[in-house]
Amino acid sequence: MSLEAKIALIAGLFSLSFMLNLPMGMLRVRTKNFAMKLFFIHAAIPVIYFGRLFSGLDYRYIPVFIAAAVLGQIWGGRMGL
Repeated sequence: MSLEAKIALIAGLFSLSFMLNLPMGMLRVRTKNFAMKLFFIHAAIPVIYFGRLFSGLDYRYIPVFIAAAVLGQIWGGRMGL
């Protein structure tokens, strides 16, 4: 895989992780603590995991996708207020 293709793949999965977590952040702000709805906040994790797994990216890129998920949650929470 060329460097340009790898960068495009990482950027695409970063964007996917961010965009999937925006509505989850909005839901998190409006839901009471320990409610069953909070389970759905983590629904994006398997999607990102399988995206990383099937794209052939190794474990070193996990912090990048975690950062995207956290940023999406924070930004979504601010949009949901």
